[in-house]
Amino acid sequence: MIKSEAIQNLLARFESIACEYEGVECWSARELYPILGYAKWQTFENVLGKAKEACQNAGVETSNHFTGISKTILMPKGASKDIEDFMLTRYACYLVAQNGDPRKSEIAFAQNYFAVQTRVAEVIEQRLLDYDRVQARHKLAETEKRLSGVLYERGVDDKGFGIIRSKG
Repeated sequence: MIKSEAIQNLLARFESIACEYEGVECWSARELYPILGYAKWQTFENVLGKAKEACQNAGVETSNHFTGISKTILMPKGASKDIEDFMLTRYACYLVAQNGDPRKSEIAFAQNYFAVQTRVAEVIEQRLLDYDRVQARHKLAETEKRLSGVLYERGVDDKGFGIIRSKG
């Protein structure tokens, strides 16, 4: 079992490499793979491939979550080299975690982390929808009060008000 301080360390490392790419919160796959316990990029590329396939199989546009970019790295003796990287959305990171090696404690952490983050997002979205619904009900109640006041002033009785209300 992964210890509390290790969890805090992984969380801090994961959040510290987050960046904004074209207005979207993203993570560099090259920076992410060592945090997830992978020693070699080539091994992690297999996980990326599975995650992309899962994204595609879910009917989601892969390029919206796995954006290929090129990075320049410094080589020994002052040379530089362009390498392939991917900017991963939070959803892409979730898919990477789901397709990673669950025997790695870092992957197990990431799987739980994204399950919780997904649930938090769902709860927030539901609360926003509930708030909007309550606000709409209040507005409807106020509008109906004003309408009934105007209708009663004009001599419409309860039966007439019911007919008007049922017609919309």
